[in-house]
Amino acid sequence: MRRQLRPTDVKRLNRTWRRNTGNRLGLIIESVTGPFNVGSIFRSAAAFGVDEVWLAGNATPPTNPKAGKTALGTERLVTWHEAVPAVEAVKAAREAGYAVLAIELTGEAKPLHRATLNRDVCLVVGSEDHGCSPALLDAVDGACYIPQVGRVGSFNVAVAAAIALSEVRRQEWENLPDS
Repeated sequence: MRRQLRPTDVKRLNRTWRRNTGNRLGLIIESVTGPFNVGSIFRSAAAFGVDEVWLAGNATPPTNPKAGKTALGTERLVTWHEAVPAVEAVKAAREAGYAVLAIELTGEAKPLHRATLNRDVCLVVGSEDHGCSPALLDAVDGACYIPQVGRVGSFNVAVAAAIALSEVRRQEWENLPDS
């Protein structure tokens, strides 16, 4: 009979995955203004072990009360930096040793699952309405997109961030035995 894991079993399982995680993961959130999206992104960032989050442009900070409702305190588990211009955030991530990749539909973007993500990488997600700014796209090391087969042209920014963060970890864990 299947049963849900008890809290101590969940902690043990998560500790096993954490021990098998060596790559650093960063995130730049550019001009995402919806507080519920920001809160959701921070919750996913904490779940996937993001080391640092840079806010860029006019991104809503996770201290916004509405963001906090969705983040459920997880913003305390991730180091984050106050908003700066997008190019400065890219520069800071690169100086910290990350390869910086935008999650954006561009002419030269690679499908996310084909990108080399098994390294120290900082992903970038852009605003809900317009995506990443042209200045940011000029500054990053590359771009990836999430393949879709449905009749909708894009994902919600928080969903896109979660999918991309998951793919980074999936590539890192690809050859590990099941736990």
